[in-house]
Amino acid sequence: MAQSLELLLIQFLMPDNDARRQAEEQIKRLAKDPQVIPALVHHLRTAKTPNVRQLSAVLLRKKITGHWAKLSPQLRQLVKQSIIESITLEHSPPVRRASANVVSVIAKYAVPAGEWPDLLPFLFQCSQSPQEDHREVALILFSSLTETIGDSFRPHFADLHSLLLKCLQDETSNRVRVAALKAVGSFLEFIHDEAEVVKFREFIPSILNVSRQCLASGEEDVAVIAFEIFDELIESPAPLLGESVKSIVHFSLEVCSDQQLELNTRHQAIQIISWLAKYKSKSLKKHKLVTPILHVMCLLLVESSSVDNDDDLAPDRAAAEVIDTMALNLSKQVFPPVFEFASTSSQNANPKFREAAVTALGVVSEGCLNLMKDKLQPVLHIVLGALRDPEQIVRGAASFALGQFAEYLQPEIVAHYESFLPCILNALGDSSDEVKEKSYYALAAFCENMDEEILPFLDALMSKLLAALQSSPRKLQETCMSAIGSIATAAEQAFIPYAERVLELMKSFMVLTSDENLCARARATELVGIVAMSVGRARMEPILPPYIEAAISGFGLEFSELREYTHGFFSNIAEILDDSFAQYLPHVVPLSFASCNLDDGSAIDIDESDTDENIHGFGGVSSDDEAHDEPKVRNISVRTGVLDEKAAATQALGLYALHTKSSYAPYLEETLKILVRHSSYFHEDVRLQAIIALKHVLTAAEAVFRGHSEGSAKAKEVLDTVMSIYIKTMTEDDDKEVVAQACMSVADIINSIGYVAIDPYMSQLVDTTSILLREESACQLVESDGDFDADDTEHDEVLMDAVSDLLPAFAKCMGPHFAPIFSKLFGHLMKFAKSSRPSQDRTMVVACLAEVAQNMGPPIAGYIDTVMPLVLKEITSSEATNRRNAAFCVGELCKNGGEATLKYYGDILRGLSPLFSVSEPDDAVRDNAAGAVARMIMVHPEAIPLTQVLPVFLQALPLKEDHEESMAVYGCVCNLVLSSNSQILSLVPDLVKLFAQVLISPVESDEIKALIGRAFSHLMSLYGQQMQPILAALPPAHANALASFSPRS
Repeated sequence: MAQSLELLLIQFLMPDNDARRQAEEQIKRLAKDPQVIPALVHHLRTAKTPNVRQLSAVLLRKKITGHWAKLSPQLRQLVKQSIIESITLEHSPPVRRASANVVSVIAKYAVPAGEWPDLLPFLFQCSQSPQEDHREVALILFSSLTETIGDSFRPHFADLHSLLLKCLQDETSNRVRVAALKAVGSFLEFIHDEAEVVKFREFIPSILNVSRQCLASGEEDVAVIAFEIFDELIESPAPLLGESVKSIVHFSLEVCSDQQLELNTRHQAIQIISWLAKYKSKSLKKHKLVTPILHVMCLLLVESSSVDNDDDLAPDRAAAEVIDTMALNLSKQVFPPVFEFASTSSQNANPKFREAAVTALGVVSEGCLNLMKDKLQPVLHIVLGALRDPEQIVRGAASFALGQFAEYLQPEIVAHYESFLPCILNALGDSSDEVKEKSYYALAAFCENMDEEILPFLDALMSKLLAALQSSPRKLQETCMSAIGSIATAAEQAFIPYAERVLELMKSFMVLTSDENLCARARATELVGIVAMSVGRARMEPILPPYIEAAISGFGLEFSELREYTHGFFSNIAEILDDSFAQYLPHVVPLSFASCNLDDGSAIDIDESDTDENIHGFGGVSSDDEAHDEPKVRNISVRTGVLDEKAAATQALGLYALHTKSSYAPYLEETLKILVRHSSYFHEDVRLQAIIALKHVLTAAEAVFRGHSEGSAKAKEVLDTVMSIYIKTMTEDDDKEVVAQACMSVADIINSIGYVAIDPYMSQLVDTTSILLREESACQLVESDGDFDADDTEHDEVLMDAVSDLLPAFAKCMGPHFAPIFSKLFGHLMKFAKSSRPSQDRTMVVACLAEVAQNMGPPIAGYIDTVMPLVLKEITSSEATNRRNAAFCVGELCKNGGEATLKYYGDILRGLSPLFSVSEPDDAVRDNAAGAVARMIMVHPEAIPLTQVLPVFLQALPLKEDHEESMAVYGCVCNLVLSSNSQILSLVPDLVKLFAQVLISPVESDEIKALIGRAFSHLMSLYGQQMQPILAALPPAHANALASFSPRS
């Protein structure tokens, strides 16, 4: 075999492709025989050319795994000895490295079996050799062996530590230093106990010293290896950084600030800062590194990038990503220095500084949203000023920032529409397409939360947008369509005058078929669905067929984004047509199924340690079924188009089921299978849509099985499936938004189907709720960076709001029977009410307590003394939401808490009093305060000084905003009147005025108006003609509203 194999190895290395292919086939055939191993060892030792020796080593590495057990002990010994000799005596570095990799694979089997006792002594001896080559190969072997027998080195950790430190400081060989750096990184995953962690930290100063020396001598590739080590240190679950985080940050800041260095080197340094901000944010805060980092990053934003530079490596772009990451993880520490930088730099004569000022504000708007909302006026002043800057780069950055604000600073930013919209209108006519495109985006995001405020600007906006839609380049047309969609959503029926023109224009976009135009077609399809939602079914249904036909035909164009937007289009059409959408189900449901069943398109990049194989083309010959080595997965990338398409299709299935209900029967089983699968999908966007859709499918299933002989059992099967997924998601899913949605869906289901149906799941639901309140679910367990911060109270507000909504849902379906369960959850809930917690946490608790009291009833009395101090304190909060929830809560506690609340009545009235004054800026707060007083009067009128309270109470009416308080407030007033209460009858003129205002209100219910009518009739029966002067003084509309309740003479 040896002779024929040598010829084949030589033939494989020839440039002739046919000869190469023939050799490859022959080598594969021979490689199935165990005797190929000694033959390859022979050629590794004796072949004349390095390429043949290297190829022999590569093939050995691939084939040794399958044949090692079949070799005799003598042959195994020969192989080990020959490989060691090859490493020691070989002059070619690639052959030595390839041989080292063979050692690693053999060691995987030989060392644990005790068959290679002299391997480690050889390595230690080799690493101290005076020959540079030997030292380097020993270190390469140490690195390689960690992948197969890393645990075998644990008893030798102290010796290895000394050895690696020495090699890191090898002043005679760059190659040895590089190999030492790689070896240090390889041992990271084997560092576990505290002593090893402390010992390992000693490497960091040496790594930094070597890196600085190499940078000074122009050896930047070594510095990059150092950053790779730091990357591993940061991601390690062991607290390997310790105090050295300071020196790593300072070094990284030095490197990324040095404009003489290669872009890639600087980028690596910036990435280290980014990873620290993401994974070790508490360490940055603890060591007071946030401000120094931001100082450097903000200055990097100013740095000009050459047009030839790769965008991904541009320092200003990478710095922006770091600032964004820091804002998301350290908002309180980030916003003050960024705002200071922006305030100063916005006045700088250098346009790059002005650009950086507004870029920084835009970048931090997501992470620092709550802090920015408090400074929205000065922040907007800077950015709107920049939108009028003479320099295009500044205007472009300003339009980007406004887009970020519009997306993240909702709904508060909408209050600034009078300054925001005129500036955006002006920017829509900018000479720069970049500024225009970003302005369309900003306009689209801004208008999403607008209502009638947009109406004064509607004509001016639509004039510009319709003109742009017909004359702009395709890319601008796409963003223009997004802006029109947001405006249509905000304007609702007021958009009708523009709808016909927009829809007519969309027809030409929805028939485009060339690849470069499919994005525009996708946006047009989306826009038609949005316009349909705004103008309504009556106007849209007659003209739908051509749009439906065009939308369906788009699925034949093999463009994922178009399919994604078309699923959204049909979701909107299902919503406006409701049950009439059933006619389209046979056409659209299979399309959604097809999208849901698409291949994910994951692309996995493999990190092959044998880089020489790929460089020299040796990969193909070794890639057969006998190669059992497991490569490391370096990176997983996903075709986001397919992912977004799946999310949209999943959402569509849920909406089709919700709106067509029993007509959805033929698709129910397959849809449920898909949603069950997608509820555990690898990406959270798809899981989220599956969790939402499951509730809709449950609604459809109830309609489908209603009245069937086995319907009850089948509906119960669906409910079992849905609830088991929700319960599992609540504790096991690692995404907070998905878990929050599961909680909200469970609360909705409980509220809609009641206790009897939900009872089988209550025990598990209570357990999962307890886990979430204790913040011990998968999505709440974040990786520790070794620095516990007792004051750290950051969590996802949306998640905990959703969790806290479960308790009122339980209380609503169980009533007083919820009391034993509430006693188990109460302590965990109250943890969020501590004074050290953010105001959002405290008001969440207060709102939850209010609704539990409302629904559980009398058992809340046992908690009055614990919760009343909290609620009274929250009544004085500077936050309107906190005051509003506290006022509502105190009313429900008094209504349901019985005698236990009486001792607090004086404190409650004193606390509520400022909420009735002109100094209270929030109408909803005043409405809830009125609701609280009404409930107090209803349960214990004797405990209320009505003479003092009623005039103030009536003065705050009618309700301005929170009409959910109507029954409590007007019920109280009418009961007092109908019972002829003397204190209220002394206020007849105020009562008559109030009654008239309620009767003409378009928002109050007929039930409330009938109650008011009875009370007014009672007044007329008591006072008769004495009422005429009061009625005559009323405006005609008010008098007419009351007249219908006056007794006929």
